[in-house]
Amino acid sequence: MQVRVYFEDTDAGQIVYHANFLRFMERGRTNYLRLLGTNQQALLEGAQNDAPGFAFVVRSMTIDFLRPAVLDDLLDVVTVAQEVRGASIALLQECRRGDDLLVTARVRVAFISGGKAQRIPKSLRLAMEGPG
Repeated sequence: MQVRVYFEDTDAGQIVYHANFLRFMERGRTNYLRLLGTNQQALLEGAQNDAPGFAFVVRSMTIDFLRPAVLDDLLDVVTVAQEVRGASIALLQECRRGDDLLVTARVRVAFISGGKAQRIPKSLRLAMEGPG
């Protein structure tokens, strides 16, 4: 997914404020199923039937800031599933500018329903695991 760096994303030196990379990666996670080419709406409706009121919540994140991004950069936000478990998914996310790796994050996201961790519904889990 591509993100353009706007003035509002930067500090006084026109360098991306570090917390804004978290926003970019949140967009990447939100777009994740769509970018896999799945029917996102049908998957989410099916999951809603299996686990009413479900949500994905960030359980943990380890982030490394390697290089800065600046005003008007076009960034690629890459999101890759590393491990899909019963109630959680581990993702590797990267923010890149061309061939330059700017930020990496390892993110564990939990699936909850009714305020408790729940197993990810099968159809959603299979979509996140990707092709065989």
